[in-house]
Amino acid sequence: MSATENPQLNRLLAIMARLRDPERGCEWDLAQDFASIAPYTLEEAYEVADAIAREDMADLRDELGDLLLQVVFHARMAQEAGLFAFEDVARSIADKMEARHPHIFGDEDGTMGETRWETLKAAERESKGSTSSMDGIALALPALLRAQKLQKRAARDGFDWPDTEGPEAKIIEEIQELKSAPAEMMEEEAGDLLFAAVNFVRAHGIDAESALRAANAKFERRYRAMEGKAAGGFAELSLDQQEALWQAVKRDE
Repeated sequence: MSATENPQLNRLLAIMARLRDPERGCEWDLAQDFASIAPYTLEEAYEVADAIAREDMADLRDELGDLLLQVVFHARMAQEAGLFAFEDVARSIADKMEARHPHIFGDEDGTMGETRWETLKAAERESKGSTSSMDGIALALPALLRAQKLQKRAARDGFDWPDTEGPEAKIIEEIQELKSAPAEMMEEEAGDLLFAAVNFVRAHGIDAESALRAANAKFERRYRAMEGKAAGGFAELSLDQQEALWQAVKRDE
């Protein structure tokens, strides 16, 4: 890709090359590696999602730029190590998207549904030596999202409850096990309970990550409203007074 075709992208690539220059670069950028940059990559992805949730398009533009910088940074470090370059990253995803849309870029008919998409992805994993349906689910995913993905993969193999009654009973079972667990087992049992809750939500066709994100936003909104009603003295109120404010905020919504 020439500078004429995309001058701003080439400008960004040149900036990163300059920052990583062994003799004239920035000491902070030169000190980084894949592992040290990874947390920033995750953070920027979350900030993109946050801008979308707030419907702030100006902020989304900026956050997408921050996320693109992460891709450029990783690609530059890989190029320096003789592994691959930004062009190879772009080629890889372009090849993948064409392969995943044979009804658009190939000779196949039909439409893209979830089943077809997952079948194509499964074929990709198999071509890379995958031996388990659990392969390819990133360990760095948020635990809630990863639990949902693990369950979906298992469900495609038929390992799933046929209705919502099974997951509901499992939650009740896990609550009892947590209540009776010795101290050294409580964290494990708490994890089982949360995993079961994700399964129950999924059985109702609800995305657990989106549902919890919405619940977080609702709680924060209501809490801020309570603080506003208390005029700065919320923490000094009794629990009964705080509960009264909570109910008042709910009624106001």
